[in-house]
Amino acid sequence: MPSFEESLQKLESIVEQMEKGDLSLEDSLKLFEEGVALSTACKKELDEAEGKVQMLIKQRDGSFKTELFPPEK
Repeated sequence: MPSFEESLQKLESIVEQMEKGDLSLEDSLKLFEEGVALSTACKKELDEAEGKVQMLIKQRDGSFKTELFPPEK
């Protein structure tokens, strides 16, 4: 199974290839399908990492509290 970084790099490569616009419809659909799968896998890994970080946030009194990350702008 590829690492998160490898998956993200492959996804970026797919986007670059598709943005060129010189692929056949069949090739575009194959790359799009692969890109969706990679995007889903990356999102899952990010969600899992975020959950771990939330569990590790410690309060001043020693207790743990789940805090959500502020949304990016």
